[in-house]
Amino acid sequence: MENFGEQFLNDKNPKLKSSQEVEHEQRRRQKLGEKYSQDPEERVSDWMGVLERTHEGHRDDPKVWERIKNYYHDKHIIKPKNIRESVFLLEQRIAREMGYGNVEITEEFKQRKIEQITSDQKESLDRWLDYLASKDANYPMWAKYWAFTSVVEMGKFEKIEEEKDGKKFEKGKFIKRRKDTAAAFPTLNPRALAMTIGVMSERLNNEGKEISNKSTKLNGEDFQRLLSSENFSEIYTQFLIEMPEYSTEGLQETRGKWVKYPRNSDPRPLVDSLQGYPLEWCTANYDTAKGQLQGGDFYVYYSINSDGEPIIPRLAIRMEENKIAEMRGIAPRQNIDPFISDVAKEKLKEFPDGPKYEKKSADMKRLTEVERKTKNKEELTKEELTFLYEVDRPIEGFGYQKDPRIEELLVGRNKKTDLSYIFNCREDQISTTKEEALRGNIIFHYGSLDLRSLTSAEGLTLPQSIGGYLYLSSLTSAEGLTLPQSIGEDLYLNSLTSAEGLTLPQSIGGSLYFKNLNRVEKSKLREQYPNFNII
Repeated sequence: MENFGEQFLNDKNPKLKSSQEVEHEQRRRQKLGEKYSQDPEERVSDWMGVLERTHEGHRDDPKVWERIKNYYHDKHIIKPKNIRESVFLLEQRIAREMGYGNVEITEEFKQRKIEQITSDQKESLDRWLDYLASKDANYPMWAKYWAFTSVVEMGKFEKIEEEKDGKKFEKGKFIKRRKDTAAAFPTLNPRALAMTIGVMSERLNNEGKEISNKSTKLNGEDFQRLLSSENFSEIYTQFLIEMPEYSTEGLQETRGKWVKYPRNSDPRPLVDSLQGYPLEWCTANYDTAKGQLQGGDFYVYYSINSDGEPIIPRLAIRMEENKIAEMRGIAPRQNIDPFISDVAKEKLKEFPDGPKYEKKSADMKRLTEVERKTKNKEELTKEELTFLYEVDRPIEGFGYQKDPRIEELLVGRNKKTDLSYIFNCREDQISTTKEEALRGNIIFHYGSLDLRSLTSAEGLTLPQSIGGYLYLSSLTSAEGLTLPQSIGEDLYLNSLTSAEGLTLPQSIGGSLYFKNLNRVEKSKLREQYPNFNII
């Protein structure tokens, strides 16, 4: 079918045939006495020819090519005024969670972040422009136009896990880009791009007939539904996450090697080694990698591909000075995939602060075993339930957030039944709400307990143990206060002005916050409870 690509573009965007750019080309032709057409497909086809001449014809002229790229930068790169305050607040929160304290958001801090964001966006957009204008991208112009106009609408990449017919599978998506999106543009994977354009060309050239799903793991029905969407982002993402190296079979191949990128070294080799892979690592962007390498060494573990080459990114360790700042994997939310945990554990032995990270690796391995048993409908032991419910201590992973498997494994379980089994008590001695927690005779409260509205402990009876946080931040006196024997996370007693008569729990998984106690009283508490983190 002649001009099927142009017809496709018109169907996708009915305003295209009468757009300013297309009209400008028709007027130019008319003025010069050249042939011009009123047919929508031919009008768009004429304009595709203009794009081909101006882009591919000037690719080898650095000055002209730079002007073309600057045009797209001005059109698509985020404007500093549109960068939201939440972007800077996120940096502040991450720094605090990693133990760097409260980072002040100064104008210098903001400017540095703005420069990093715009630089990363320019570089990621240029990667698409350079490739689509190169001889390697041997596609018709309509397909390049479809790809590029879709890419500039795609924002941050996220991996997610879904379950269907009792089987878990990994999916990904690009969040729709807005004028205030700070994320870089999508990673360019030539293989995924070729497959995306290939299946769409086949569909259009066969006038919408059913296309074979041999190029994907999707079943026939799901594949046809995906194609019928004619959505570049969704089709490209499907091929991206189906890279053979990141399939379940591919991930079981853990042979490979660690590569060290020294502090203050050129970030280009590191950035280039991460291109084309469905990663959530911000290190894949040049300015971000440059900033991270200024703080310390960077290590990446590459597993081997089918040719035996160690080029598949699986693990990353970022250092700050001589300490491990973070360790990231390729699973959703940057967690470590279950097959590579032993490689991570061995590497951590080389670092002085490795034991802390070894514990995280052990937690991930144990959680994987609990997941396996749950999937196979095997009974969990009391120890495994204690671990899953984080009764003794939180489960620690390598991502910024809790490992999503924890919540998934608890879905459908009877929490009171499980917890009464763990604590060898009746189910009515387990609480899951504030009302239940305060009625008395509660052995364990599942979750956090927010009592920040209380100003007095008179008549207050707390559970023997609390799994999460305990907020008593408005209490001004410890008189009559009997705290639980254990608290899984933080304890907030910010308004206490005196520690007189205060007896702390036997164990606290987080920190104790005493904002209004003086230095002397805090020092006494630290001497009395040396194992607690008192703030």
